[in-house]
Amino acid sequence: MAMMQPTASRRPFLTLAAACLAAAAAGGAAPPGQPAPLPRLEKRGEAIQLVVDGAPFLVLGGELGNSAGEPDYLRPRWTHLQSLNLNTVLAPVYWDLTEPEEGRFDFATVDGLVRDARAHGMRLVLLWFASWKNSMSCYAPAWVKTGTRRFPRARDSEGRSLDILSPVAASNREADARAFSALMRHLRETDGDRHTVIMVQVENEIGMIPEARDRSAAANDLFAKPVPAALLDYLGHQSAPTTPGLRDLRPAERQRAAGSWEQVFGPGRATEELFTAWHFASYAGAVASAGKAEYALPMFVNAALIRPGYLPGQYPSGGPLPHLFEVWRAAAPSIDFLTPDIYFANFAEWARRYARPGNPLFVPEAQRTGEASVRAFYAIGQLNAIGFSPFGIESIAGSAAAWLGEAYRLLAGLAPTILAHQGRGTMAGLLPEGPEQRQPLELSLGDYIMRVSYEQQVPPALADGAVAATGGAVPASLPPGGLVIATGRDEFLFAGAGLTVTFASARSGDRVGLLNVEEVGFDSGRPTHVRWLNGDETHQGRHVRLEPGRFSVQRVRLYRYRDLT
Repeated sequence: MAMMQPTASRRPFLTLAAACLAAAAAGGAAPPGQPAPLPRLEKRGEAIQLVVDGAPFLVLGGELGNSAGEPDYLRPRWTHLQSLNLNTVLAPVYWDLTEPEEGRFDFATVDGLVRDARAHGMRLVLLWFASWKNSMSCYAPAWVKTGTRRFPRARDSEGRSLDILSPVAASNREADARAFSALMRHLRETDGDRHTVIMVQVENEIGMIPEARDRSAAANDLFAKPVPAALLDYLGHQSAPTTPGLRDLRPAERQRAAGSWEQVFGPGRATEELFTAWHFASYAGAVASAGKAEYALPMFVNAALIRPGYLPGQYPSGGPLPHLFEVWRAAAPSIDFLTPDIYFANFAEWARRYARPGNPLFVPEAQRTGEASVRAFYAIGQLNAIGFSPFGIESIAGSAAAWLGEAYRLLAGLAPTILAHQGRGTMAGLLPEGPEQRQPLELSLGDYIMRVSYEQQVPPALADGAVAATGGAVPASLPPGGLVIATGRDEFLFAGAGLTVTFASARSGDRVGLLNVEEVGFDSGRPTHVRWLNGDETHQGRHVRLEPGRFSVQRVRLYRYRDLT
């Protein structure tokens, strides 16, 4: 989708943007008078995109804190959420409030969330806090918590009961599935024609802790029985290569076609975690299947990630972690994709581990620090993410809130162009991976090689030598990062902050120059011309620079030439 030839006007960028907006609005939309199809996942090029009301949709989201999902509590906070330029709120739905007595359902909380989201022009992703939330069963209804004979708990190696519903108990699974089925039926009846709710998360950060598996009598019996044939068949299928971690559990001298978990995979915590993953995934998959039978929205599960050096049992084990993908895929085909909750500094590394074929990247939880804004650009630009969402969004404040709001404003304006380029190999994310990165990033797009350097704004107190006045704390400054899109053979859009880019030709003998550089903005989502940048701002044509300390978008046209000497 190339831009028109440049003129000294605003027309070139506006023409491209208008075309992209029209394409996004028209793509797959239902004919007039007919209801739009359900939100769904759709493969487009090498990317999998979320399609809502017939058009690709980019989730610019924020997840509410665990106890912020009640409408009366949230109501005065919607204005703040709007100020962040969100288009989607991730909101918890609590099993204990939804089914306070067995078989009696109360959807007032859900209805309030849907009503208020519609009133503020936002979509919802609902998070089903049911059998497990961060491993524990704190959101199970009282009649489940107190009915321990009927709804058994997991046990540790000393035989002590844990506040964790056993994932091997059919009665636990069936009760959860009935409640989730009722929720999805209610959504179909009350939101099936509006699609305020566009996706659903099943459970929250599933995992066994403080041991790698449930050691109840029922679980011990299953652990000694043969590994389910469905898992072995899946792992043995040529089209489902296993991760290195899973292959390591089955060295050639120990591989068996059948047998107990330890006979097939060997003794140890890693095998115990495989067992746990199979039962957690089977349970979550059954809950999702029951819900989809009523209303088939896209569904996912999220993972609490592993701290460095931790072993199974020391972290929530058996969840949808990268080394357990194949187990989850075999046990829970009704789960559409697996997601990471990323709170670690090595954001890009974890994000890459989830952006794999057949599994679109979605980050439902991330730190609500200043880094969130540039991490959103990276996930969407580099890894074709369907969306990004900092956690505790109602509490974000100060510079982090301002930066996220500005990042989302620009991403919303760029969304039609981004969505048109996802999966085509014409876009890249730009993010320094750790404070130790000093060398420029080198990347190739089309016929050009780019060298990208990162520059973080020096906080005023440091520049003035006045750190002592802050008690030794370094004032916050906007981290560098962004994305680049090749919108034509010689044309690029850069968005972000703190980026300096130089260009070379991928063809030997060619030299590269800047034909022109235009800064653009967005007014109510529509692109606007800001100014031409052909002087000091480009170092007299030597580089493109998105200055540190603020987000901006620049449209760049290059030309190639050869020395005639």
